[in-house]
Amino acid sequence: MKGYRVAVVGVTGEVGKTFLKVLKERNFPVGELIPIASARSRGKKVVFNGKEYTVRALEDFDSFKGIDIALFSAGGSTSKEWAPKFAADGAVVVDNSSAWRMEPDVPLVVPEVNPEDVKWHKGIIANPNCSTIQMVVALKPIYDEAGIRKVVVSTYQAVSGAGAKAIADLIRQTKAFCKALEERGIGEEDLTPELLAEIFKELPEAQKFPHPIAFDALPHIDRFFEDGYTREENKMLFETRKIMHDESIDVSATCVRVPVFYGHSESVSVQTEREITPERAREVLSKAPGVVVMDTPQNNEYPLPIYAAGRDEVFVGRIREDRVFKPGLNMWVVADNIRKGAATNAVQIAELLIRYGLV
Repeated sequence: MKGYRVAVVGVTGEVGKTFLKVLKERNFPVGELIPIASARSRGKKVVFNGKEYTVRALEDFDSFKGIDIALFSAGGSTSKEWAPKFAADGAVVVDNSSAWRMEPDVPLVVPEVNPEDVKWHKGIIANPNCSTIQMVVALKPIYDEAGIRKVVVSTYQAVSGAGAKAIADLIRQTKAFCKALEERGIGEEDLTPELLAEIFKELPEAQKFPHPIAFDALPHIDRFFEDGYTREENKMLFETRKIMHDESIDVSATCVRVPVFYGHSESVSVQTEREITPERAREVLSKAPGVVVMDTPQNNEYPLPIYAAGRDEVFVGRIREDRVFKPGLNMWVVADNIRKGAATNAVQIAELLIRYGLV
């Protein structure tokens, strides 16, 4: 198989490093790797397939000609400025930011859901939001079987989705909390809400979030709009419609940040157009690409973020009739937000480009 010249933009970030892992694990035909990051990472070293590479800055390039595929995870403003330059020089950009997702002439792709959409790209393909990706992978088999009218989803999103500073927040605050308990000689019988409140006031100031994340839950991801919904919640509505090619689907989301390092969890209630039993839902989901059904709650077997971490599949469990939506289902959906929610999905898109002869 031909080897491709692959640029990884944002290679020193959390998703960028995972791009390299996934490319290696999936035996992607990388003929030449071009690791790229911001100017502050210029000169750093990365290792891929046993070979050490020196990171270059975007500003170091006069031309991007000869690059076949560029995997971007460098933020929206960087993507807006640089992705068109890569595309103009003949590369196909798979972008992980939100910059291009809702542009009408840019495909928004989840390979298990709408793979054919890569065929109409014009040089840039958008990777959806992490919480949207895992939800639509679980919804697509249900949609094909029974149609979907409405979705109500509550997400429980890991701190890694907000980057390295967010991971550091959780680590530092957890350490400080445990140290405070030890210094005060507090045992489980001594812990009170008042004491907790006192200790929380002393936790290190958050670098990423407006409040401490350790031992708490923040119903706030991205900025708020006037209607009370956040940008993250709106992504789940509009991206789902675009990926599923169905503007009639309504999605109401509440997105919450929780003190988990890797793995987003979602409680998903679905109103279907036609009757579908939980048994039939388990059957179609178990046959769906990229889905693993874990649904024997009597044995305490259901998807957990700790189990999904480091995996590429979307895990579905707690499948049952919804008590509000008739007909409808309720499901619990978990996936690694850095892998399937970002890096793996992007590499799968690159694989589609090769399969369809588009690079």
